[in-house]
Amino acid sequence: MKTQSSATDAGPIAVPAPRTEHGTEHLAEHRTLGTVLAALGVASFSLTFPATAWGLEGFGPWTLVTLRSVLAALVAGGALLALRVRPPERRRLRGLAVVALGVVLGFPTLTTLALRTSTTAHAAVVVGLLPLTTAVCSALRTGHRPSRRFWVAAVAGAVAVLAFTIVQSGGALTAADGYLFAALVVCAAGYTEGGLLARVMPGWQVIGWALVLCLPLTLPAAAVALAYEPYQVSAHSVAGLLWVALGSQFLGLVVWYRGMAAIGVPRASQLQLAQPLLTLVWSALLLGEHFTTAAPLTAVAVLVCIAVTQRS
Repeated sequence: MKTQSSATDAGPIAVPAPRTEHGTEHLAEHRTLGTVLAALGVASFSLTFPATAWGLEGFGPWTLVTLRSVLAALVAGGALLALRVRPPERRRLRGLAVVALGVVLGFPTLTTLALRTSTTAHAAVVVGLLPLTTAVCSALRTGHRPSRRFWVAAVAGAVAVLAFTIVQSGGALTAADGYLFAALVVCAAGYTEGGLLARVMPGWQVIGWALVLCLPLTLPAAAVALAYEPYQVSAHSVAGLLWVALGSQFLGLVVWYRGMAAIGVPRASQLQLAQPLLTLVWSALLLGEHFTTAAPLTAVAVLVCIAVTQRS
């Protein structure tokens, strides 16, 4: 009986084709959905710099940074309470702290300070280099080693975007570059750690808990900033604040982390190669900035690089 049972149990394994085919189709659908979600995150992030510029029209930099975090934390905390989500396990707190320091506090603060004196086109240098930085950070953190073709395409795309954004900004480096390069490093660390956490917990909970963890710091900081920095409420400043708080800081990161969990950090990060060009388009439409005919040429180069990295 035992031998017969073993043979019966082994029966389905002897004909694996239907399972394998179904599993392959499911994996392809999973990756497609992950790519779509990551792309939605990139589209959301592409509006961050123009929205920040709008916000700075009426709010001081510290007020804008702290208020965006507080508003996003209140929304995230409300969702966590409404759905009765249990607090994260103790072993996840270290990773959430990296996400909080990199994505919730570091990147918004440093880029907002940079945008006081830098144009959005010049600030797009950050997101132009971010995919490569994130891929390197991911490789160091996880021990994963992408193929040589992946790295060649990633570097080529980053160089193309960097050259384009520097030309658009007139080729001049500003004092804000220090803020931008520091933002590049902390954001890459936050993206990498958040992508890893999103494999073991829902992506919206990753950024949700990171925002809530920062609330004891950002809430009093927002009160102090409002008391000491002058502000002027306008349609642009309010719209910019709401977008960076809800669109960039929460909803955009929700779909971004879920997308990274599905397709991997290095591959998802390469979708960001299109982000500087999207930012320049929004900057032209919303801020009246202009760019040359080099944009479509760079766009083609970026799309080719993205296609190569996706196949690598």
